Amino acid sequence: MALKTTPFDAAEYFDDAESQAELLADAFETGDATYIAHALGVIARARGMTAVAKNAGVTREALYKALSDKGDPRLSTLLGVTKALGLQLDVKPIGPGSLGA
Repeated sequence: MALKTTPFDAAEYFDDAESQAELLADAFETGDATYIAHALGVIARARGMTAVAKNAGVTREALYKALSDKGDPRLSTLLGVTKALGLQLDVKPIGPGSLGA
């Protein structure tokens, strides 16, 4: 008997703003650009990729490409997507002396 699997989409489980913000904060804490793009993609799919793309000022196809595993979104795309998602990026020092002071 063959094993039957079903596709997993994390977007189905990040269905509220709080969990989405936690996912994105975790991604930014790692500093891993691939993880950040993936987290943004999960959130965008959870909210509706077409609407997010429209509000971010990019095409749906461009948004999928930018947030794919091989994507590397431009800063303008990143800022547009976070704004479209109703999220604000916050910057803080990593630790004492981390800014070269």
